[in-house]
Amino acid sequence: MRRTSVALALAALPFVPDAGAGEARPWVAVRGIYGGVPQEILDSGRSLREFGVDAVWMGSGSFTPERVALLRAQGVSVYAEFNTLHVADYLKEHPDAAPIGSDGRVSPPPDGWQGICPSHEAYRKSRMDAFRQLLREFDVDGVWLDYHHSHASWEQAEPNLPDTCFCERCLRRFQAETGVRLKDAPAAERARLLLTTHRKAWVRWRCDLLTDWVREFREIRDATRPRALLGTFHNPWSDEDRGGARIEKLAIDLRAQAAHLDVFSPMPYHARFGHAADPAWISRQVAWLGGALGIEGRPGERHRIWPIVQVSDWGESVPVEQVPAVLDHGSRRPATGVMVFAWGGLRKQPEKVEAIGRFYRALAPVPAGP
Repeated sequence: MRRTSVALALAALPFVPDAGAGEARPWVAVRGIYGGVPQEILDSGRSLREFGVDAVWMGSGSFTPERVALLRAQGVSVYAEFNTLHVADYLKEHPDAAPIGSDGRVSPPPDGWQGICPSHEAYRKSRMDAFRQLLREFDVDGVWLDYHHSHASWEQAEPNLPDTCFCERCLRRFQAETGVRLKDAPAAERARLLLTTHRKAWVRWRCDLLTDWVREFREIRDATRPRALLGTFHNPWSDEDRGGARIEKLAIDLRAQAAHLDVFSPMPYHARFGHAADPAWISRQVAWLGGALGIEGRPGERHRIWPIVQVSDWGESVPVEQVPAVLDHGSRRPATGVMVFAWGGLRKQPEKVEAIGRFYRALAPVPAGP
């Protein structure tokens, strides 16, 4: 369906009262859309606020003054999604930034997902410079870190989680920063020792390295646009899920990163991750996160949880009848905000857009105008 067709469909669909869509939840302060400007809604002659939407997330590379002005005129908050460790094009001119596997060779991109070695200083500087430029040029309400994990493909029902990065640069830093001394041996043997004898120190060091990126992002935010929120889109697994793979494989230590973040946005894509018939999995994962970080969803808390939930079809489809249940479980405490993934698919499904609008309006009625 072309954009004009969807806009016409949205304009033609009859208004359905919000009864049965959900109940008012005054603690839910954010009702968002991820994936760019919802132009089809605007082309239908209706405002974002008519759909209960008060926040939009766009990729940092798609920001323009015109788009920001358009969203500001709609009276919504504007947030950026910022890619940290997944700028694959960087490898074209800097092949030394490719992650090295446990066999001592370049680790192929799992299922096409190309990560970057997190200890590559020139790459890190390039991302910090881009982050600073984004904050200087655009009046954003916040920036969400994305793809901030090791070289792996986890956004699917069966994740692909190779062990990396065993490049000489990482091994030098690991030894210098931990005091662990590795014997002079072939790369595969040194990797084996790191994954067995020195595993605890190795996992801790990898997590600390990614956390230090977050610390630096926070320092740049504080110096450049201190009122902007710093959030993160992250893997939704608990510490126990998949044998602790979020920490052991992805190097995501949420408790450590909490020192530098304002908002956590777990990605419990229930249909994509093998829970298509169980939207309650969403609220279970969010409840675990709140307990782990001590977040209750109460006013004045230092940290907030705003899940991003799957409503568009990706892998498994999400039927329109399931939209209220998905948003219900995504907006339960300790969550104080919720956003839908993703506009790229929803722009072709006007019935789902209407269902989102009914639920969002019921959460917290908003004025019809921008």
